[in-house]
Amino acid sequence: MIKSIIKNYLQHFTYFYSYLGNRIFISFGLSIGVALLDGLGLAMFLPLLEMMGGGEQSIESLGNLRFLIDGFNSLNISLTMTSVLVVMLLFFVLKGIVRFIESYYKVILQRYFIQKIRFSQIDLLTEYNYKSFVMSDSGRIQNTVSGEVNKVLGAYNGYFFAMQGLIMVMVYTGLAFTVNPQFTILVIIGGSMSNLLYSWIFKKTKAISRKLTDSNHDFQGLLIQKVAFFKYLKATGQLKDFSNKLKEKVTEIENYLKRIGFLNAFINGIREPLVITVVVGVIILEINALDGSINLILLSLLFFYRALTYLMNLQNYWNAFLANHGSLENMQEFLTELEFGKEENGKIEFEGFEKEIKFQGVGFQYRDEVILTDLNFSIKKNQTVALVGESGSGKTTLMNLLSGLVLPDRGTITVDGKSILDLERGTYQKKIGYITQDPVIFDDTVFNNVTFWAEPNEANKRKFWKALEQASIGDFVKGLPELENTRLGNNGIMVSGGQKQRFSIARELFKDVDFLMMDEATSALDSETEQLIKQNMELLKGKVTIIMIAHRLSTVKHADQIILLNKGQIKEIDNFEGLASNSESFRRMVEAQEF
Repeated sequence: MIKSIIKNYLQHFTYFYSYLGNRIFISFGLSIGVALLDGLGLAMFLPLLEMMGGGEQSIESLGNLRFLIDGFNSLNISLTMTSVLVVMLLFFVLKGIVRFIESYYKVILQRYFIQKIRFSQIDLLTEYNYKSFVMSDSGRIQNTVSGEVNKVLGAYNGYFFAMQGLIMVMVYTGLAFTVNPQFTILVIIGGSMSNLLYSWIFKKTKAISRKLTDSNHDFQGLLIQKVAFFKYLKATGQLKDFSNKLKEKVTEIENYLKRIGFLNAFINGIREPLVITVVVGVIILEINALDGSINLILLSLLFFYRALTYLMNLQNYWNAFLANHGSLENMQEFLTELEFGKEENGKIEFEGFEKEIKFQGVGFQYRDEVILTDLNFSIKKNQTVALVGESGSGKTTLMNLLSGLVLPDRGTITVDGKSILDLERGTYQKKIGYITQDPVIFDDTVFNNVTFWAEPNEANKRKFWKALEQASIGDFVKGLPELENTRLGNNGIMVSGGQKQRFSIARELFKDVDFLMMDEATSALDSETEQLIKQNMELLKGKVTIIMIAHRLSTVKHADQIILLNKGQIKEIDNFEGLASNSESFRRMVEAQEF
């Protein structure tokens, strides 16, 4: 029973409470304080009106709120127009102070909530395991991390302003009940009957909100692909066709927003006439059939007028909450998925590579597709090792295992005798220089790209220029108008593919690493530049452990060990001369220049 109530009515409150804790109740308490002070101030209008009308003030005219008049008597204060006005002013001044505190506290809670959401996203994405990441929907990740946060904020605001409205309605209704229970009960019955219409509208809004969130995911996914594949789409004349798909998705999103807007407009138009109809009907019934007191009805109406304002706000904000409900559900599911895919990290800090990496019976798969099977080999410190094989043989996946990006599904990988599962992999990966065939260039200066935002002191500048020379890009940077302070643009748009690759190589050379892992790192370079970098890399041979995937003979010829892969298995391990002499498949690769 309790679980059912929480699931159906308090699940969103529980979610917000998980971030805000008891701060929620402080906010609600302040709202109650505002309503009570406002209600007491309004109650003072009745004796004031009676005095202005020349009649005597009757204690019974305030119903159960007559304690206000009793308070005057107990304090020996004469019940005059001045004293009533002063007390009324006091209540409203106090209300203003509490209202200020309440409003500012809401801002603090709002910013705290969004900060917690963003921190959760950042931390969980940081700890998200690579295997789960590559199987995720990139459009959904992009949309949830960026656009959905603002919609979750909209849901948060809608929910808590609706809750505030509910509290205010309850307080004012309670005050009205204190004055005139009969009138209040009749109004509540009438209002409850009208709520059936709102329930239908809220249900429709919630359903459209879910569809809107899905469409936003699709749009972000298409947008990411348009940017990533812009060159191909432009060169093949398909950019306009792809753009039309984006336009279709935009039209779909706008149609959903129009439908939500229509429902909001309908609520705004019908709400006040509906509520006033209920109130007018109850007043007629109360006076003509139930002989109600006009004074008590008048004071109750003052409270209901306030309650009506907050009731309208409640319905508005609740529909705003439901309009963003799909985003809130998506955020909850997204963070749960990130938590589920959290990296299983060890606790042993990696202080440096000493002896060897060893694979024993290692296997790996994505979902049901087996990629690598029964790998057994070792890599000694400061060896240069090449991974070769046909496309799809598992070279990149093996590199991912070596770098700790993914973990084995079977078997063990040990680094200096310690299982990679037991290592705090952040400390292990700090010792890795990783160069891919798709260079990573940040939209920042040359210096920041190479040094990863290191302090621009003299020592780092010397190290920076040395890394540039080793990557054969130093002369190019010296010819730039702003030298190392030149910006490279989004994804290195200001430089060529080969220059981007050399900058990414320089970044890894700048770091103090034990491993240099290169996934076809020179594939985008011309032969002359590749030869220069190869010569510089040979200077590192024996100083760091180099693991490379390459398809050119010149890159792997001097490797200490070449691992030949075929369909996810190790076919042979030897140096270049040994494989060229003893392996027919390797000889064919050499002859065809496929290595």
